[in-house]
Amino acid sequence: MSAEEQIKKTVTGNDVVLFMKGTKSMPQCGFSSRVAGVLNFMGVDYADVNVLEDEDVRQGIKDYSDWPTIPQLYVKGEFVGGCDIITEMTLSGELDQMFEKEGIAFDKDAANKIREANG
Repeated sequence: MSAEEQIKKTVTGNDVVLFMKGTKSMPQCGFSSRVAGVLNFMGVDYADVNVLEDEDVRQGIKDYSDWPTIPQLYVKGEFVGGCDIITEMTLSGELDQMFEKEGIAFDKDAANKIREANG
């Protein structure tokens, strides 16, 4: 299976996917750590893909989304954004709204705590 096929299968086969450097339990860059930390704290069930394990996937995901940086978050097959966008969406409540609209389970109290701590 090519990297492109593998990426498409992962993105479409999981409700929430984070392409990141490292894993959700051991991120290997600050930006990946921030997004994984938000998702972990909010109790979101998501697949993590460590782009450091496969250079073809690392470049392939950038081509797939036409987005130059990692991490990249996908919800229900759609590219949502990278670290800055996810941070903004978390703080504005947009991420909660998107999860609710898409039927993604998350801890609303945890999301509110993130906003309170960063308010």
